[in-house]
Formats: sequence, structure tokens, C-alpha cells
Amino acid sequence: MIRRHLGWSFGLVGITLGLCSCAENKVGPDRVATAKGECKMKVEKESYGKTPDGRAVDIYTLTNATGAKARITNYGAIVVELWVPDRDGKLGDVVLGYDKLADYIKDTPYFGAIVGRYGNRIAHGKFTLDGKQYALATNWKIHHLHGGKRGFDKVVWQAEPVQTGKAIGLKLHYLSKDGEEGYPGNLNITVTYWLTNCNSLKIEYEATADKPTPCNPTHHGYWNLAGAGTRDILDHELTINADKFTPTNDTLIPTGELKSVEGTPFDFRKSMKIGARINENDQQLKFGGGYDHNWVLNRTQSGDLELAARVCEPTTGRAMEVWTTEPGLQFYAGNFLDGSNVGKGGKPYKHRYGFCVEAQHYPDSPNQPQFPSTILRPGQVYRQTTVYKFSAR
Repeated sequence: MIRRHLGWSFGLVGITLGLCSCAENKVGPDRVATAKGECKMKVEKESYGKTPDGRAVDIYTLTNATGAKARITNYGAIVVELWVPDRDGKLGDVVLGYDKLADYIKDTPYFGAIVGRYGNRIAHGKFTLDGKQYALATNWKIHHLHGGKRGFDKVVWQAEPVQTGKAIGLKLHYLSKDGEEGYPGNLNITVTYWLTNCNSLKIEYEATADKPTPCNPTHHGYWNLAGAGTRDILDHELTINADKFTPTNDTLIPTGELKSVEGTPFDFRKSMKIGARINENDQQLKFGGGYDHNWVLNRTQSGDLELAARVCEPTTGRAMEVWTTEPGLQFYAGNFLDGSNVGKGGKPYKHRYGFCVEAQHYPDSPNQPQFPSTILRPGQVYRQTTVYKFSAR
């Protein structure tokens, strides 16, 4: 069941998914303004190169019935390109990334990847589970970040094209073996990307494990609705449906507090330009050089797919809504981008040229028992759905 939050500062306008077109005035994460096009959904597979150990890597181009396209590689389950229309119907690529596999392998801040087992940080790379302490790889200062030195973003997934009457997709599977990056248990994870005919990128996750283990994967897309590599994202207008966030210490580990956003630069309950308060003299902003925090989403019922955030770009008219089943949303404003990452078309990704909105559980949850649990146990099935819904006005 999809539930709509009330009291937001913007209206929700959309239309129901259809095979080739959509009917107006319905609400939901897979619905946008009128989409027209012929029924020519397709998926094309090409070689994308090889890993240093000789494993073949492919890239898949998904085209929906309206002409929107996603290019996804089975290396790191990375969304390399996503082409969606602006207010004039012109397609533009709205995700940061590289032209070549080699660049993803040698140097990437997780552009477009699925990260895990644990998206975000675990303090000191340690946690205790059922009385036993585990030590994980530490790859960000003294902490564990996004699955470690060789997380889900750096492995080759098994890939299989899938299709329904409403969407074209790519189903990806990976077996993370017992002890990988220090995690206990064999974890079987499947991630399916769906490009719907109403221009939503829907991501479905499912995982099982044979030992208790933390499980908190997420999609680490860097977005720029003006087009990848065009300019910074400070004029993008952001709304986040959250009354609280999790403040951090100076190494970006949550203190354990759930703090009200009221009266702080973290209050995005009403639409606000990302850059409006990003340089304010606020201690939390200083720790990460800007926004790099988890927001505690206002949820009406656990497990439902609900609206978490909306981003609008004024020059192109593109808008993106984030719908998720997750309790938290990590918003990162590209503070560590500095131009050293030269992306698609030879464009350098400069300071704050992309933003991330990562649906997930809270950072460091295995060490914070007051946070929602991220422990997956044998016999349980981890499921998550997140939808990035695009429209233009």
C-alpha cells in the first residue's frame, strides 16, 4: 500500500503507469505527468571491458516506452547513465559517472553503485553481535564505510534482463561470502533495477543470510538534474519529510541523538535551495564540509513505500521524488568532490557538482541499539524498495 504524507509544502501530481501512456491525476511513486511514446521497451547488452583479474564485465542499456534510458553495468551494479526529459522534452543524463570501466575500478567515490553490506559508516569498523565482536575493514579514516575496501561496488554481479508490461529491468545477484570484509555469514543479495514507462527508476532489494549479519545496502547515485557535469547543485530546491536528523561527531559517526531540525540548517520540511544555508556557522556543517547526514524520515507505517524527499532544478524544470520503505535518508551535498574526478565527456566533477539521497537505515546502527535494527538473521528475508521518480514542469 502506498501512503501519502499530508502537510507537505508541495503538491503531488502524477499519473498511473501504463504500457505506453499514463492517465492523469493519480498519486504514487511510479507516476508522472503525461508520458507519450510507442511501445518499444528494450534492453541491449554490450561488453564493457574486463576487471584486472580478467572477469568480463557487461553494460546494459534499458529503454522504456517513452524513450528514457538507463545504462547499468554489472560491475558494482552501477547506474552509469540515466536519461530523462526536461520541461521541453529534451533528454539529459542526470547521474555522475565515467565513460570507461577502468575509471570506476581505479578511482570512484561510489558513483552510481550499490554499496554494502552496510551502506554508510560503522564506527571503528567494529560491532558486537550475539556476544561476539567483529572487526571489519576500515577504509574511511578509522571507520568502516560502504562495505569496506572491496564492497558491493567493486565486484562483478550476475545480471539478467527482466521485463513486465510496465517496465524494463535488470536483475543482479551477488553472493557475499562468510568473512568478506569481516562480515559474518554468507549473504545472498538480489537487486533489481526497473525503468518504468513513467520515468521512474525503481530499485528492489532482497537478501538472505545463513548467519546473523548486518545488512544495509543502498544506491549511491550522485544526481544533478541540470545534467551531469554542468554546474553545482546549490540552486536545486530540496524538501525532506523529516522532523529530526542524527547529529554526528567530528568523524561523522552519529552521537545517538535524534535531534529536531527546527531552527537549524537541517530543516528542509519546506522547499529550500541546497545552497541557502550550507555555509552557515553550524558545527554539524563544519564536520563534513556541508551536508552529509542522515535524516529520520516521518513515516506513517513501517514497511510502506512512502514519499521521503523531492528535488527540483529550476532551469530545466526537472524534478525527482524519492519514495522508500526505509526509515532514513542520507543527504550528501558533494562536499568532497574537488574536480579531481574527471567524468563522462571529460567533464571534471567540481565541488558540490552532485548530491546523493540514499535511502537506508541509520549510520552505525550495529553499535546504536536505540536505532532501528539492521541485523538480518537466518530464516528472515531482507527487503527494501526505493523509487526515484522523475517529472518536469
